[in-house]
Amino acid sequence: MPSPRDTAATETLSFVELTELLQRIFLRHGTSPAVAQVLAENCASAERDGSHSHGIFRIKGYLASLGAGWVDGQAVPHVEDVGAAFVRVDAGGGFAQPALHAARALVVEKARHAGVAILAIRNSHHFAALWPDVEPFAQEGLVALSVVNSMTCVVPHGAQRPLFGTNPIAFAAPRAEGPPIVFDMATSAIAHGDVQIAAREGRALAPGMGVDGAGQPTQDPKAVLDGGALLTFGGYKGSALSMMVELLSAALTGGHFSFEFDMSTKPGAQTPWTGQLIIVIDPDKGSGQSFAQRSEELVRQMHGVGQERMPADRRYRQRQKSLAEGIVLSATDLAHLQALAAR
Repeated sequence: MPSPRDTAATETLSFVELTELLQRIFLRHGTSPAVAQVLAENCASAERDGSHSHGIFRIKGYLASLGAGWVDGQAVPHVEDVGAAFVRVDAGGGFAQPALHAARALVVEKARHAGVAILAIRNSHHFAALWPDVEPFAQEGLVALSVVNSMTCVVPHGAQRPLFGTNPIAFAAPRAEGPPIVFDMATSAIAHGDVQIAAREGRALAPGMGVDGAGQPTQDPKAVLDGGALLTFGGYKGSALSMMVELLSAALTGGHFSFEFDMSTKPGAQTPWTGQLIIVIDPDKGSGQSFAQRSEELVRQMHGVGQERMPADRRYRQRQKSLAEGIVLSATDLAHLQALAAR
């Protein structure tokens, strides 16, 4: 799908209008109304906040996986209350976000009561940004940490072949006087979606991002995508974190490791069939004081030593602009989305 930067001809939609359009697309392509609503809101949120690699850019991949029969768009998550602070969800071969949505109220209840709650999602497909999964918890005064593994495309540090996924980690914490502190980072040197966008736009990658099919360093995103692989960020440090994500997202939840599924029998499939872990904490139970005030003090000190931009600041600024002025799409993109909704 072309980028909004690819053409001067643009159209503007409100967040509600874009969400409703995406919802119609998902419904047209075989999801249940409940799944369509969750996926549409997630995708529209990413586009609203300027996270273009996880916004409407992802629609093609969602629909390809649905069309291939790789993911079940009608799946109904099965929520299991398995402990005082533990919730398990079998996503039924569907997407992870509806599974999180189905278990969210119980997770919050347990976190409020026990001080902490763990949500283990298995048999799921996660194809979106990870920050929308944790930010809502912080908006309720809770701390949230989530990890999800992905399809094999990353070479462990010191290895010769890919084994891990991009394996992101997302964290969100409340503040007393501002929006939540949120970060979402891949343990690979660059997100896979950003490599795809670079290839589409004809841009070179920075050094140290990936290797080609022969295992040689390359800055050509197409060489990374065509038989090559990504590297971890920070060498062995990122590699260790990626390994941790595999263990928490797959071994602990009962999901697949990044190397344990094969999409080759479902032509067109693009979504990783793995697992996700979310840890939610009621922070005031740990400190006996206002965590939000403490986090606000940390932010003040960070600003005081010269850090002007906090994690998620760019997204928050873009969100405010989009909500005030609308979400700008290229006319080509909008026409394509409208055609998908009409099929």
